[in-house]
Amino acid sequence: MKSTFGRLFSVTALILVAASLLMGLSFWSMVRSYLMDERENELTANAQAVAALASDYAAAYSFYQYAGGYVQDLSLNMNMTVAAQVSKTDALVCDTDGRILICSCQVPVCAHTGQYLRESYVQEILRKNGDFRTQTLKGIYEQERYCAAQPFALPDGTTVGIVVVTQAIHNASGIVSQLTEIFMLVAMVVLVLAVICISVFTSSQIRPLRDLAQAARDFGHGDLKARVRTGGDNTEEIDEVAIAFNNMAASLEQSEYQRQEFVANVSHELKTPMTTISGYVDGIIDGTIPPEKARQYLDIVSDETKRLSRLVRSMLDISRLQDQGIPKEEMGNFDVAECLGQVLITFEKKINDKALEVQVDFPEYPVYGRGVLDSITQVVYNLVDNAVKFCPQGGRLGLTLRESDTKVYVSVSNTGQTIPPEELPLVFDRFHKLDKSRSLNRDGWGLGLYIVKTIVCSHGEDISVTSRDGKTEFTFTLTQVNSL
Repeated sequence: MKSTFGRLFSVTALILVAASLLMGLSFWSMVRSYLMDERENELTANAQAVAALASDYAAAYSFYQYAGGYVQDLSLNMNMTVAAQVSKTDALVCDTDGRILICSCQVPVCAHTGQYLRESYVQEILRKNGDFRTQTLKGIYEQERYCAAQPFALPDGTTVGIVVVTQAIHNASGIVSQLTEIFMLVAMVVLVLAVICISVFTSSQIRPLRDLAQAARDFGHGDLKARVRTGGDNTEEIDEVAIAFNNMAASLEQSEYQRQEFVANVSHELKTPMTTISGYVDGIIDGTIPPEKARQYLDIVSDETKRLSRLVRSMLDISRLQDQGIPKEEMGNFDVAECLGQVLITFEKKINDKALEVQVDFPEYPVYGRGVLDSITQVVYNLVDNAVKFCPQGGRLGLTLRESDTKVYVSVSNTGQTIPPEELPLVFDRFHKLDKSRSLNRDGWGLGLYIVKTIVCSHGEDISVTSRDGKTEFTFTLTQVNSL
């Protein structure tokens, strides 16, 4: 399996090599085409110049045919030789049959004089009034050459010959070779530098992914504090992945903490009643507890058993709500004020025993909300139960019902000692109690407010708590229904 570094490096290197080759071929083709055009223009211009010169000499000296033979003009030969040396070309002056009359070689008569050009080539020059091509003039030049040809005529318009200016191709290809060598050298340097830069850059981009993989391995091996560094030189996408991982890790760490706390709390809560039940039953069986007191201790065992049953039932209710939520078919409309009143009546004895002052603030007309009546009744019951329990003797208990355009707000409050600010975010946690020793409230499991929040959230609503200036108030919402 290839690594990300290997894949990025391979793809980038391949793109660079392909781009370099493409640029090289394009550059080579462009330079070659440019040199060909320049060579054609240059040789054609030279051919036209030599043709004009030959035309002038032909008109002035009639050097072509004399007494049935051919005579060379030495001054024309010298001029052609000088021009050929300057331009690094060779020039041939031929008659219309293609016979070479004068050559630009330095010697007055060279081996080229008297030889013939191909008839088809001569006819093509005369027909087109000029020509440029690359070819091998067999019998004259052995290597392939650039050939620019131009006919010339007497002043009366009679074509009397042609001029062919040639140049060896290697003279021009040498420039292309030099340019190609320079380009290849520069390309190699650029490729080496690019490979180094790509290696450094790719490594820097891969490092955060390796850190992420290492953090995931550490987290999988039990290091719940493992996190990935964000910011710095990370790209935006890498940072998004790192932040998502850190959030996931934090959530899993919190879940693991809650799981451990849940197990510890359940173990703690079950330990006391199970120990009590076991101790009393063993005492009755082995006779440690006298028969006349067996009834008394069996009542205690019964109470502890009922407490365990309530704990199991509460936990099952919570699990059901978390897994299934509130089925829509069970939702209905009900009078929220009537629900609050019914719950308040059930606490009449406890309220009177503590001489509490009750303040009720309900609208004079029915206020309808939507939800499962039994579940909302349980929410109100748990909140009022807590309010009565923690309200001091002679304190004040408050129930408030108000409405907005779409929501119904239910508030349950009590006076007395407030909840410390650091405890407020924890009051809805499972098994959380303000009394850490759990000795002041033997009837409570720390699940009441957790159940309340679970039920409210299952309805898609919210619940909040405030505690300051000697007053604690819980408020939850319901969806308002205008009428039944």
